[in-house]
Amino acid sequence: MARPLKVGVQLPEVEREVGWGELRRMAQTAEEVGLDSVWVGDHLLYRFPDRPPRGPWEAWSLLAALAAVTRSVEIGPLVACVGFHNPAVLAKMAATVDDNSGGRLILGVGAGWNQTEFDAFGAPFDHRVSRFEEAFAIIHGLLRDGRVDLNGRYHSAPNCELHPSPARPGGPPLMVGSMGERMLAITLPHVQAWNAWYQWFGNTVEGYRPMRETVDAACRAAGREPAEVARTVALLVALPGALGRHKGDVTEEDPDPIDGPPETLAATLSAFAAEGVSHVQLVLDPITVESIAALEPMLRALDGN
Repeated sequence: MARPLKVGVQLPEVEREVGWGELRRMAQTAEEVGLDSVWVGDHLLYRFPDRPPRGPWEAWSLLAALAAVTRSVEIGPLVACVGFHNPAVLAKMAATVDDNSGGRLILGVGAGWNQTEFDAFGAPFDHRVSRFEEAFAIIHGLLRDGRVDLNGRYHSAPNCELHPSPARPGGPPLMVGSMGERMLAITLPHVQAWNAWYQWFGNTVEGYRPMRETVDAACRAAGREPAEVARTVALLVALPGALGRHKGDVTEEDPDPIDGPPETLAATLSAFAAEGVSHVQLVLDPITVESIAALEPMLRALDGN
């Protein structure tokens, strides 16, 4: 039997500090065991009331490096914060990484949420959705058509052109990570996929269903058939040795992780596939090279081998 959905893994973001050597081994191990994708968080700085501050490596530099040391896995930001970059430059970066990777980039985008990093790095935090709307118009316009001419309130790209053109006609597929009503209205006319973080739906199939229905309705309101927009979800998974995941947003409690033997994990992923999910990003606790390697029996079970 064929794999019922794609399975990826998110590399460490806030759990602990990890150097490039280990990140490279993680990505290459993911490819070796048969995972379909590798993802990185796009954040700059977290501060906590009870432990030292922490920040991951810059996402786009890391994606370019991952493109060079892998051959088959899809790669992407989960998700890119458009507020950290000039949007035309972000489109240029995405086109470059997509070409470097041989057409393996999935461009997830969002408006960001963590005011700490916006303030510390000098990025405006006000009117985030309005800023995102203008930025997104520039990004998808450049990637889709190769040029835009926009002078907005927050962003401008006057007579801007993208050269070289994206390796794939229309650029890499776009994915939005948001449940905001206005964000969905802005993005669903244009994106190829939608993504939900596990905290939004309780990390369960039952919690996912009403969220899917909300996105289905938003697709129809945007003039799209729901089947035209792929559904993807990030899932929290506990493996042997799990200690509880350190997370960036300490204002929300994590739901219970998915755990159990490989056959149980495979059955849970198959249940999400039966609800229309086509791609999952596993957030592993613990996130180590050994944890990624330990997913191989689950993938075999999922594949029916």
